[in-house]
Amino acid sequence: MTIKSITNQISVSPQIAASDLGEIANLGFRSIVCNRPDGEGADQPTFEEIEAAAKKLGIEIRYQPIISGKVRDEDAVEFGKNMDELPKPILAYCRTGTRSATLWSLSQATTLPVSDILAKTQAAGYDMSGVVRRIANGGRTPTDTAEDARFDVVIVGGGAAGISVAASLKARKSDLSIAVIDPADIHYYQPGWTMVGGGIFDAADTAKTMGSLIPSGVTWLKSAVAAFEPNDNAVVLDGCRIVKYDRLVVCPGLKLDWHKIDGLVETLGKNGVTSNYRYDLAPYTWKLVQNLKQGRVIFSQPPMPIKCAGAPQKALYLSADHWKRSGVLSNINIEFMNAGGVLFGVKEYVPALMKYIKRYDAKLNFFHNLVAIDGPGKTATFEIREPDKDVRRVDVKFDMIHVVPPQIAPDFIRVSPLADTAGWVDVDQATLRHKTYENIWSLGDVMNAPNAKTAAAARKQAPVVAENIIADVNGKSPVAQYDGYGSCPLTVERGKIVLA
Repeated sequence: MTIKSITNQISVSPQIAASDLGEIANLGFRSIVCNRPDGEGADQPTFEEIEAAAKKLGIEIRYQPIISGKVRDEDAVEFGKNMDELPKPILAYCRTGTRSATLWSLSQATTLPVSDILAKTQAAGYDMSGVVRRIANGGRTPTDTAEDARFDVVIVGGGAAGISVAASLKARKSDLSIAVIDPADIHYYQPGWTMVGGGIFDAADTAKTMGSLIPSGVTWLKSAVAAFEPNDNAVVLDGCRIVKYDRLVVCPGLKLDWHKIDGLVETLGKNGVTSNYRYDLAPYTWKLVQNLKQGRVIFSQPPMPIKCAGAPQKALYLSADHWKRSGVLSNINIEFMNAGGVLFGVKEYVPALMKYIKRYDAKLNFFHNLVAIDGPGKTATFEIREPDKDVRRVDVKFDMIHVVPPQIAPDFIRVSPLADTAGWVDVDQATLRHKTYENIWSLGDVMNAPNAKTAAAARKQAPVVAENIIADVNGKSPVAQYDGYGSCPLTVERGKIVLA
């Protein structure tokens, strides 16, 4: 936890954890304002967790979530009211502290000189020059008259797709100036979390520092993207800084929509409720699996699209394999609740998977979508949408439940000019070039080609994007085409996979 003081009444901080509240109280803070929406990051604790810990210590806390880079004037007014009403001193936090510092800067813009705002935020480690410029220009970011940086290629997202395409571009044309924009300090190997939940990997083995993975010669801009201005070839960063590009690659992944399931965020990580889709919860999955000797276990799968469509099943197979090896499988009732109508989307692999469903005596329930969960009551509510039947709901008791959350495009993508009507980046599925903006490409989970959203797909897409960008640089038409390849290794027991 790193707290930066702006004034004697307000400090800002990156994301805090419930375990930090004791220290925060000891430092004398009487109030907290959360400016980070739940569900932004895979390792992010929920507001409810922070709130519960704060209330135990008598600290007032308010939730004012702000989408990264989307700080409006009315948001600043609300933040100012919070400052007026809450006991002081106040700690405001978001992912990095930038949104909170931005809110403070905007809320004080009519009462403090510009030089004072810049000096105070700079002393705290936050560059607010972009915010002040926006206010000075009537609330509009001057993308047509100013820029903070310019690159030949800007890549939004430092996940598997972004790192791969950056390396592929550098290998083809080493003199390109390339920037990767990503706010994360840690790069996670997310496919490994299934193995963590199965007791095969340690969670720490799936994490590396982002800086260690950025290809040589590539600039890492450690910031979040707020908006796109494709007509001006500009990306607006958190803090309203501007990065200009000749060509843009968009690959920030997708968003896990935990809040879509009523009651889920309040009970994740306790009451037998877990998910391998979050770094800090995968070890809890393994703990539950080891400790369970009898009872009912539910594994859920939401409607498509989701990343790694086999992951919900892999959690089932690895858990059941452990119970079988431990001699307790006969005492455990396993149910797979799938919002879809088939076990796996490619029918050729279903027979091989069904052998393991039968081996583990798991019950399949299709068209069952998890919509609510009561953790303390150990009850999950499913909405059943069978063809040609009325929609109905059923409550199912559980001793353990592994939840896969619904998944959508990130907020800043869905509201951007780059998105299709469903919120995904709108590309030609062969060239991966944007359908409207010819100097923009996209790959990975965020774009709307009909392939499976897997790391294997991103691996095949990266050289396609790189080759087509180089062709464009050379004044030629696209030369490479993505063939829709994807792969999903389904671990059905320790040491065995079905390679789909």
